[in-house]
Amino acid sequence: MFGPKTQCVVVVGAQWGDEGKGKIVDVLAERADLVVRYQGGANAGHTVDTGEGKSFVLHQIPSGILQGAVCVVGNGVVLDPEQMFAELDALEGRGVRTEHKLHVSDRAHLTLPYHKLLDRAREKQEKIGTTGRGIGPTYEDKYGRRGIRVGDLRNLTRAQELVRARVDAANQMLALLGDRGAGSVERASPEQHVELLARLAPRLLPLAVDSGRVVWEALARGESVLLEGAQGALLDVDHGTYPYVTSSNTTAGGAAVGVGIGPTAIDAVLGVVKAYTTRVGNGPLPTEAEPVVAERIRELGGEFGATTGRPRRCGWFDAVVVRYAVRVNGLTGLAVTKLDVLDTFAEIPVGVGYRLDGQVIDSMPADVETIGRVEPIYEKVPGWQRPLTAVRRLADLPPAARAYVDRLQDLAGAPVRYVSVGTRRDQIIEV
Repeated sequence: MFGPKTQCVVVVGAQWGDEGKGKIVDVLAERADLVVRYQGGANAGHTVDTGEGKSFVLHQIPSGILQGAVCVVGNGVVLDPEQMFAELDALEGRGVRTEHKLHVSDRAHLTLPYHKLLDRAREKQEKIGTTGRGIGPTYEDKYGRRGIRVGDLRNLTRAQELVRARVDAANQMLALLGDRGAGSVERASPEQHVELLARLAPRLLPLAVDSGRVVWEALARGESVLLEGAQGALLDVDHGTYPYVTSSNTTAGGAAVGVGIGPTAIDAVLGVVKAYTTRVGNGPLPTEAEPVVAERIRELGGEFGATTGRPRRCGWFDAVVVRYAVRVNGLTGLAVTKLDVLDTFAEIPVGVGYRLDGQVIDSMPADVETIGRVEPIYEKVPGWQRPLTAVRRLADLPPAARAYVDRLQDLAGAPVRYVSVGTRRDQIIEV
């Protein structure tokens, strides 16, 4: 993806998340000088299999850390500092050098224990399907102009005053949620939060930077910059299947805002899609397979959440969804992952459109009630029934597998640049 005219590349999910962005970022990071995470929080898990039995699950730290790239957590991220430091310590314990390799935006908002208590209490009532990691409440504080940012720790006394006020307000809300039927609701401790900030400040502040300036200066030096998103386009708070979405802009437009650069600095946008479709939690999934087939895909693909361990709902490739993602992200290319999961299927349905109230539609409805009523229109294509995990060139794919990739490309309206045929970083075909 990187070249004379593609210095800054964004990687986004083009379905409902869990598309395999961690692996694609890991592959691209080998050629990147800087890898920047631009949105989301510890609710997203990126799994990277480096080979030789080594697998890493990262929630807060950009996947590029495993390739030795300099990594930045951007201002659009809501940072769980305890989770981040746990990941750093685990990486160091497994021989991954992280010193001087990680920076954090001083404008990033902190996810604190009271956010997680609020998240879990609300989920008991609303059943959105959140991970309970406090992401939504942190973004609420951010946009309500009452959040606590990394840079606030430079004036620790004031930050501790702010956190006391926020914990008191959170406890009032927790009491109200308990009265409304959320059951037994734990309260947050102001003293524990004050102590937590005092403990975090000495380790977090040395990492704090102006992320936008770091990226801008890297681009000015001619370096390659990779912007890494979390979740997927259909979980975007504006463009996803609302309200069953995350709390941030997961699409490429969020990359410039979440890092602190202008949109004209971005040269290319790579969308990552599975060769089929999954989602976690509630919300519509038009091409969801029947239970027996869904379970087969789930077992073959190891479709269990990296963050929660929850089984993912599984179905067939949905071209309506991916065409929509191509449009709202301005995708210039696609990476198709987990093609090998379909190796044993004799026939593979592909969703090419929807039927709504007897009418054929080829675009994504805005509301979940309507999406829940659509009937997918399938085109059935022959499977290849041969293992793909050893293939490293597009020309060596079985004809049926090559035809499947070509069909996905035609339906999506964007060229396929990468095809993944296994979990390891070396099981990749560059087109």
